[in-house]
Amino acid sequence: MSSFEEVLKKKAFIGGNWKCNGTISQRDSIVTLLNNAGPFPTEAEVVIAVPSVHILAVKETLRSDVLISSQDIAVQPGFGAYTGEISAAILSDIGIKWAIIGHSERRTGFGFPGEPDSVVAAKVKTAVTSGIKAIACIGEQLSERENGTTFEVLSTQLSAIAAQLTPSQWKDVVIAYEPVWAIGTGKVATPEQAEETHLQIRGWIQANVSPEVANEIRIIYGGSVKGNNALSLIKGPNIDGFLVGGASLLPEFIDIIKSAEGFYNK
Repeated sequence: MSSFEEVLKKKAFIGGNWKCNGTISQRDSIVTLLNNAGPFPTEAEVVIAVPSVHILAVKETLRSDVLISSQDIAVQPGFGAYTGEISAAILSDIGIKWAIIGHSERRTGFGFPGEPDSVVAAKVKTAVTSGIKAIACIGEQLSERENGTTFEVLSTQLSAIAAQLTPSQWKDVVIAYEPVWAIGTGKVATPEQAEETHLQIRGWIQANVSPEVANEIRIIYGGSVKGNNALSLIKGPNIDGFLVGGASLLPEFIDIIKSAEGFYNK
């Protein structure tokens, strides 16, 4: 495959989410690990979401082929009286191009009501209209998986996002499917379960947005992705990469990145 053909093909998206983790020492160790990991597959786009207090330090020291993401974004796009928020204007000013939006932990809340679909969708709109690409997260609870309403839940979450976007804006969105019951639990959807759900998501986008968007959008999996299961998961025809939590803090994140080798040929 020529370099020109590689540019035209969509890359696997390998995202790391540090969540609320990382002392200064730990941060520097992870950056050193990534910097010394050697070449990453040309088929992979690697993005790591670090706590806001570490964004600038990581951006200044991390290898140039790994991009930095915010872990959230404000609904309000600009500067103003929004104490504690991180707006698109602030992120753009420091050169950040990505934001995770609607992560299941923020949807659920931390002992208080979480973000509803309407807020998640509004944040996605704010991001893409402000030049920030969105990692938009969707996913079902264990009870919803067990009672057979997974696709109904995902459709509702997707509908809220789709109502806010024009077809051309979807090029700046990655959909992260996170089965909530598999996040941080050690449980993981089987490759068959993950592929089936990703296929349903792509089918929904084809029917409700456009076939072109469905073909081009990257749908990634998040839910206890590890170095020892990444290869089997990424073989799914509709699995375009990962959003990795705890393992993105560990050396096995390098193995997960390298699982994208051969992505163009699957």
